[in-house]
Amino acid sequence: MARNRVIGMLTLGKPTDDHFRQEILELAEDLSRRAALALDNARLYSERMAISQSLQRSLLPPGLPQVPGVEVEVIYRAAGEGNEVGGDFYDLFPIKDGAYGFAIGDVCGTGPEAAAVTGLARHALRLLAREGFGGPAVLERLNAAILDEGARSRFLTLLYGELWPQEDGSAVLKVVCAGHPLPLRLRQDGTVEAAAEPQPLLGVMDDLELYEQTVTLDPGDVLLCVTDGVTERREGTRMLGDDGLTDVLTTCTGLTAGAVAGRVMRAVERFAADAPSDDMAILAMRLPEPHVD
Repeated sequence: MARNRVIGMLTLGKPTDDHFRQEILELAEDLSRRAALALDNARLYSERMAISQSLQRSLLPPGLPQVPGVEVEVIYRAAGEGNEVGGDFYDLFPIKDGAYGFAIGDVCGTGPEAAAVTGLARHALRLLAREGFGGPAVLERLNAAILDEGARSRFLTLLYGELWPQEDGSAVLKVVCAGHPLPLRLRQDGTVEAAAEPQPLLGVMDDLELYEQTVTLDPGDVLLCVTDGVTERREGTRMLGDDGLTDVLTTCTGLTAGAVAGRVMRAVERFAADAPSDDMAILAMRLPEPHVD
């Protein structure tokens, strides 16, 4: 029995007509109680893991749209044993008139409270963007919604952008980086530069005044966006950091978006022997070079 519920039955037998001694019966009863508790705990753990994984999937987009003229790759790794919902998320979605919205964010903490803010952020971004609000207005309204959660609110770092592919193979981006690791732009000549300036994170103060920055990606350029689980990967006192991420990205000239994301993830995993202690998300977008016959 466990929690007043029958878990199973333990059957003992012996080849004689003698009765079991009392100490044997007591041992069997103790063993059955321990087995019942172990089985019940395992069942509860499995249920919790299934719920957490289902919730985690609901906080991420079911799929990524095909963006004309743009390669897109996402890698997501949740830390922990699978029974905690992570706070990192990403999204890419069509807005209107050939424009696409993209986001990558990190909610403070894990568990149900972080999941509530994650769900609020991802769905609010889509709704507000499709209502015609620009990047700063989207994030300012999201900030107000997070603060409305009161004591349940969590602060959020967020990179949000809008992407317009152009007929000449380039793409125009308008980005707002609210307390998040800065997006990095890799040019064809191997140079890497930040594609935005840092601004205040969300969920901390009222009356944010955010601004967006315009970036034009040329054919062959890559835009790399990550969460701080990547840049804050540690081995003892060493940390990968922004400089380490930049060094990795400089070696990715000419690679596809998928290859860029894969190389960055391998570099992060090899940086330290221990398993990652924080969730990680990588979003890479690349504009292919035109084919020459």
